[in-house]
Amino acid sequence: AMLGMVFKKIKETGLPFIVLGEGSDVLFTENFNGIVLINRLLGYEFAEDANFHFVKLQAGENFDHAIRTCLSRGIYGLENLALIPGTAGAAPVQNIGAYGSSFSDFCRYVEVLDLENNKLSRIKAEDCEFGYRTSIFKKHENIGKYIITAVELRIPKKWKPNLNYASLEGLSGAGAADIYQRISDIRKSKLPDPHVIGNAGSFFKNPTVDGDFYKKLVSEYENVPGYFTEGEGMVKLAAGWLIEKAGCKGLRMGNAGTYDKQSLIVVNHGGATPAEVVNAARHVRSQVLDKFGIELVPEVRIFGRDGECAL
Repeated sequence: AMLGMVFKKIKETGLPFIVLGEGSDVLFTENFNGIVLINRLLGYEFAEDANFHFVKLQAGENFDHAIRTCLSRGIYGLENLALIPGTAGAAPVQNIGAYGSSFSDFCRYVEVLDLENNKLSRIKAEDCEFGYRTSIFKKHENIGKYIITAVELRIPKKWKPNLNYASLEGLSGAGAADIYQRISDIRKSKLPDPHVIGNAGSFFKNPTVDGDFYKKLVSEYENVPGYFTEGEGMVKLAAGWLIEKAGCKGLRMGNAGTYDKQSLIVVNHGGATPAEVVNAARHVRSQVLDKFGIELVPEVRIFGRDGECAL
């Protein structure tokens, strides 16, 4: 009820608004001319039946903390999503994922406040239109329509480790906590700590190409990282590899550039303006387009004065 009143008041102002969790995947290019709300809804609920654990997370809970809480309670399955920044409420928006696992693999429903009628409702996972780093909540017509208040996860009791990634080889027989630790260690070695070097993690999505394009790449380059997706004959390429081959590894433009250990990450070396970050990202995108004919799509959401905008 309180939340409904807050949004009624916001609507009356006529100003645009956005809701953030921890803002870890967002770039503001200038001062936003509207209202920014930070989701601080907290709390956990645990339930189970014969086959599944059900974990309900309020939207403001830190998602990695939730994974650790589940592990400590003997609930295994989320460990491949270790150390992804952000809140439970942000997880369905991007359909966060890593190391062969996605939020959508475990989502039962997303609870939302529908701002058209000020009522709480549940959107079942199958109606969330989950895809690679996307969902119904990212669609332009739905921005500002729903506020995510909670998510419920459905986690099988029969745990089966997901070790399909090359960097997880050698972990067969390992427990869920060991896998969580390994993935955390890998992420820390590849990703700069945003408290030390400003970044929003992977700046671009990994692009998908058809099998013929992939074969052509393999004939021209050694060790092309790519793996077949569910789409008929489609292959997902590593955007970081494309950026590196396009000559943008360790790129520096003003105070922004790409991270020297992982080209997919655009970093602020200290004192970078939003324009410098955007220019570095645009340069990377144009170099990859020139070299490979592939247009990289940002994973980071970019906001200008009046709301979300393109790179």
